[in-house]
Amino acid sequence: MRKLLEMVERPATCCAPLGTTGMSEEESETTARVFKALADPHRVRIVNLLANHNEPRCVCDFTEPLGISQPTVSFHLKKLVEAGLLDRERRGVWAYYSIDRETLARLGTIFRLEGATT
Repeated sequence: MRKLLEMVERPATCCAPLGTTGMSEEESETTARVFKALADPHRVRIVNLLANHNEPRCVCDFTEPLGISQPTVSFHLKKLVEAGLLDRERRGVWAYYSIDRETLARLGTIFRLEGATT
């Protein structure tokens, strides 16, 4: 279970739709952090690989498909977790990652333009 502190620090959990009237500076910065987390092709592929598996995956499951080293994969996974897009679960010495499906569903609302003026 996530701690309350983690929920506050995870930008993807609270992004406002781009069509929101009067988006605050804080809301725009939070949304930008989520886009920044997905601005790397390796991170997009990690999300894609996880989206096609129902079970959490270990770092070692990404090195071969991505063609990058374990430390680099770990770096990208950390960025995705910090953005709130992935969940991390400790199993002994290993960490397993899965998509935060609820958060990704909520992110679908970022592109809602209802209420936006033309």
